[in-house]
Amino acid sequence: MRTRDAILPDAERIHELISAYSGDGTLLPRTFAEICENVRDFVVLEHRGSIIGCGALHLYGQHLAEIRSITVDPVYQKSGGGKRVVEALLEESEKHSVSCICLFTRKPEFFAHLGFSLAQREDLPDKIHKDCWVCPRLHCCDEVAMVRGELPRFAILPEPASFLVKLEV
Repeated sequence: MRTRDAILPDAERIHELISAYSGDGTLLPRTFAEICENVRDFVVLEHRGSIIGCGALHLYGQHLAEIRSITVDPVYQKSGGGKRVVEALLEESEKHSVSCICLFTRKPEFFAHLGFSLAQREDLPDKIHKDCWVCPRLHCCDEVAMVRGELPRFAILPEPASFLVKLEV
């Protein structure tokens, strides 16, 4: 097994892997278009030329990145592939000098073994603003927030909508 950066032709298989785990709520659903638009965020896990797993690193800024969409084909689970994907994403975060990596999971014991610790959702407003407020499970979420590194001291949230100014000609 080995990891590598995803390329656009991998998008279909990435979509299949994520879709297999989004029906039961394990992963947030991602459309094929979303995966294509964000394929550069993904790494894939290959075994004998086939993609058997994937994961993504979403950058908010040097203060925060999120590991998301971690999945490994059930046939290959428990063989270290998930750990390889996470390690590849951590290496990517180091290249960008990110000081804190977060994730939301229902399997905190897996990520604890990789150096992540429990966190409060309120400490991650960038993540909450981007994904959580549109999630159908917002008020009944059973995922655990975890971080690795120093918690951000600030957030980079979108600017408020600016008003159009009519210019006289």
